This record gives sequence, structure tokens and C-alpha cells, in this order.
Amino acid sequence: MENRCKLNVVGITYSQIERGVYAIILQQENTNRRLPIVIGTSEAQSIECRLQNIKTPRPLTHDLMISCLRNYGVEITEIYIRRLPNGVFTADLKLSSEEKTIIMDSRSSDAIALALRSDAPIYTSQEVMDEAGFDVKDTNVKKQDKTPVSYSEMSIDELNEMLQIAVENEQYEEASRIKKEIDNKSE
Repeated sequence: MENRCKLNVVGITYSQIERGVYAIILQQENTNRRLPIVIGTSEAQSIECRLQNIKTPRPLTHDLMISCLRNYGVEITEIYIRRLPNGVFTADLKLSSEEKTIIMDSRSSDAIALALRSDAPIYTSQEVMDEAGFDVKDTNVKKQDKTPVSYSEMSIDELNEMLQIAVENEQYEEASRIKKEIDNKSE
């Protein structure tokens, strides 16, 4: 795993365009580079509860998983976020006990929720950051750029990244156009 980039959770955003769509925003340590990952509602709630230190009356699924692992002497030592060729993010959970260390496949949202609960570091590759990340400073340049963009020539992954940037910059009309193109390509 060369060119590893350590990531920190910045927060969760809610799409103003599409109901029930959340993204977790990760930032590469010591840089302005961010990586948005679309996640489900229940994972967003679980992550947000942890970020806000909300104590629930009963353990959430990720809390239960951490308790189970710890009771069997297993710790999550790190997670490593990967991006599949179709643009979906996935993660490797590195689990360690006295006897052995194993790596398990996980959804990225579940891995992040578990990492937050176990204080495990989150990593990705420089390639993932180059392909799917963006520089916070660059968003202002994109906002002012008047060059017409042909969304029909972009991949769904590129469109999703553009959608996230548009929403973060409160460019809702632009976000609506991007969302329409995503819907057209998804049909």
C-alpha cells in the first residue's frame, strides 16, 4: 500500500437536491484535499451520533460490533479506503488479535463508522485522492469558471463529484442540472 494518505472525518453533508442522500467528507491530513463518499441514511446517523458524542439508550449496530470485537480480543487497527473501477468506494478493515491479523472487506461507510468508534486511523491511496478528491481552494475557481461544461461527456462518478461540489458551494441550479444528467445516465 504505497502512497498512503491519512484521512480525517470533516463531517457529513445532506444533499439539498436528492432526498435521503448523504456524503461523508474526509480530508487528507495536512492538506486542503477532500474526499466525499456518498453513504446511506442509517450509516450517516450512526456516524453523526459518534461525531456529536450522542449517547443512545441502546447500542447502535456499529457500537454492538465494536463491543463484540473487543469482547473477543480483536481490535480494528486501521481502515483503508479503495475505489472500485465502477466508482463505488469500499474499504479494508484491518483486524488484529494476539493470534493473528486479518483484512476484511467492508462498505466504506461501515468501516468509517467503526474506525470512529475504535479510534482507528483511516487511509486511502494518492490515486484515489487524485481521481475522486478535490481541493477546497479549487472550488472557488470552479465557481467562477464560465467555461461551459458538457455534462453528457462526463462519467457518473465525475458528475457525482461535481454535484457534491455544487451543493457545497450552494450552486443549487447547477446542482439540479447535474442531477438531471445523472438521472438520465442511470436510466
